[in-house]
Amino acid sequence: MANYALRVPESLFAYARKVADEENVSMNQFFVTAIAEKVAALKTETYFGERRARGDLADLDAWLDASPDNPPEPGDELPE
Repeated sequence: MANYALRVPESLFAYARKVADEENVSMNQFFVTAIAEKVAALKTETYFGERRARGDLADLDAWLDASPDNPPEPGDELPE
């Protein structure tokens, strides 16, 4: 495990301490979780960007054209 000295503005640190106390976790656990959530969000954004770049609208149109033209199943209708 690595150590990193982190400089945090007093106001943000005070709020982080309050939230950590409310969640009954240590400040360390709070910061680690916050970093993990941010990393996951960035990785998700990258993943969908890569998927979008591989997409082909012509292929989508062909797939939709090949799909059966059935009415939606009960509960799957579009809201009015």
